[in-house]
Amino acid sequence: MLWVKMLHILTMTSWMAGIFYLPRIFVHYVEGRAAGQDVTRLEIMARKLYGFMTLMALFTLGFGLWLWFGWHISGAWLHAKLLFVAFLIGYHLWCRAYLKQMQRGELKRSGKYFRLYNELPLLIFIPILIFVVVKPF
Repeated sequence: MLWVKMLHILTMTSWMAGIFYLPRIFVHYVEGRAAGQDVTRLEIMARKLYGFMTLMALFTLGFGLWLWFGWHISGAWLHAKLLFVAFLIGYHLWCRAYLKQMQRGELKRSGKYFRLYNELPLLIFIPILIFVVVKPF
């Protein structure tokens, strides 16, 4: 079961890397487009990154379920963690909506907006870590 735990952590780390990097691509896209630069490469990067992070999210959720049911993990901390995991999944899908806008050439938010948007997953991830490591309840 420790191998499953290791794989869960590995895929979660990869998913989070994508979650943190994709909004940075949005920043460069909107600012580059406003400056009249060719942003085609950023569109390709964003699409490929979203595919990778979605795959990592699915593996993370799969290994997490395996751990949950394999070790019969329970407790209020787990329910709280799963609530924030649901928020992270919601953020992931929100990124997809922005990616679709980008692909249609309709991404209108500012670079400043996406810089702030990029901080949101950290606010979701910190409680997840606290619940998993500290298990406050």
